Amino acid sequence: MLANVALDPLAMRSPLLNPPGAPRPPHHIAEVIETSTTDFWAQCLDPEELSFPPMPPFGSWVRAADDDSGSQIYGVVYYATTTAVDSVHRSRALGLSLAELREQQPQVFAMLKTEFRVAILGFQEANLAGEPTGPFRHYLPPRPPQVHQAVYTCEDETVLGFTQQPEFLRTLLGLTGAPVDSLVAAVIRHGYQLRQLDRDWLVEAGRTLSLLLKDDYDRLRLILDQVHL
Repeated sequence: MLANVALDPLAMRSPLLNPPGAPRPPHHIAEVIETSTTDFWAQCLDPEELSFPPMPPFGSWVRAADDDSGSQIYGVVYYATTTAVDSVHRSRALGLSLAELREQQPQVFAMLKTEFRVAILGFQEANLAGEPTGPFRHYLPPRPPQVHQAVYTCEDETVLGFTQQPEFLRTLLGLTGAPVDSLVAAVIRHGYQLRQLDRDWLVEAGRTLSLLLKDDYDRLRLILDQVHL
């Protein structure tokens, strides 16, 4: 994997990402490390135990805040990677199980990082108390989340609310630099599962896709073929 150096893996944990003694809020999984108008990069927080950070699933929903306005910004994960924390060392195969890595090569866990990229799909404005309120906006927010803002996985109720109206599919189909067709299928599949296989919602999502892709039947068929359970 990485060079066998005598290091204390727990001591190498980043104090910024995992401050000692500070309890982590529920669903807090990462921190924004790069941001732009349409998407942002996030780095996963180190787990409490000696292990690799859990990689968020493709098409899963996350949220972060615009700290100035208090708005909650919502998006979906479309790319994830685990690499060395620097450009000097590179991983190599060691042929060890996870338990054996903990015993023989514990420094490995401190020398790898997991990052993911999020496509911004909309936001929800905040009231004077800084609490998210009002309707979900299915378009880009005035500003993306700032660097070093916390990233949380979205609660099921939030995903259900945001995807209730199929307008979010228009923004998804307009993404660039992402495997859009597979991402659209993953998001629809996830929404369908959360709704306990609500066929009416699935039919409405399919109808909206057919309107948005009316001149590209092959692409529409490719997406719908991936929406299976």
